[in-house]
Amino acid sequence: MKNGIELAIFDLAGTLVEDNNGVRDCLYQAAVDFGLEVTRDEISTHMGTNKIHLYQYLIARSKGNMIDFKNFEIEIDNETLDEAIKLYDKYTEYMIAYYMENCREIEGATETLRWCKDNGIKVATGTGFHREINGVIMDKLGWVRDGLIDYAVDLDMVPEGKGRPAPFMVFKAMEYLNVQNVKHVIKIGDTPADMLEGYNAGCKAIIGVTQGSTPIEVWGKYYHTHVIHTVKELPELIMSGKIV
Repeated sequence: MKNGIELAIFDLAGTLVEDNNGVRDCLYQAAVDFGLEVTRDEISTHMGTNKIHLYQYLIARSKGNMIDFKNFEIEIDNETLDEAIKLYDKYTEYMIAYYMENCREIEGATETLRWCKDNGIKVATGTGFHREINGVIMDKLGWVRDGLIDYAVDLDMVPEGKGRPAPFMVFKAMEYLNVQNVKHVIKIGDTPADMLEGYNAGCKAIIGVTQGSTPIEVWGKYYHTHVIHTVKELPELIMSGKIV
């Protein structure tokens, strides 16, 4: 444990993995293919979530069911499920093809993961991806294979795929890694969903990165404790003693 931190949970796309709006654009293209009227900005605002549930959310909103994002994993419109799965299947094709060609870490990500491990901090990742896409990322970057990530949590590991802003992926990582106090856990991400997940879990610190694909003007409206430009700056933040 370093400075009271036993576990660091990182988002993937936009936090550890270069995004360049690839996730947003794949989501948008699948929506367009099926005639769903949605903007890229609306998708960007709701990144980091379960993508099937995201399509359900967007379809519901297009039909006038204006669900509050804070209730994203609570008020799910089940009448939209069949249509959402069709969009998700097409999105998965686009996303896997994208990562097969464009899966690169954000500069300094490997060094930060290694620093955490060297300083007694367990490392987990949590993501809005299901197993198929999470697996491609981990195979490409090799962080689990190289021992830099202790546990790579995806949506298929939590009941009913309830990801962010619900806190269950955080708790899943804590259970697996035998971390018993959430006040020893920090969460790092770049979306409103990341901020809400950390808040709902009760994490010691909720750290937003500004280099991600979602602007701080969007995620900064949600509770967070610290802001850094990139994960490369995380070791300095921890060593500064500002996480209390």
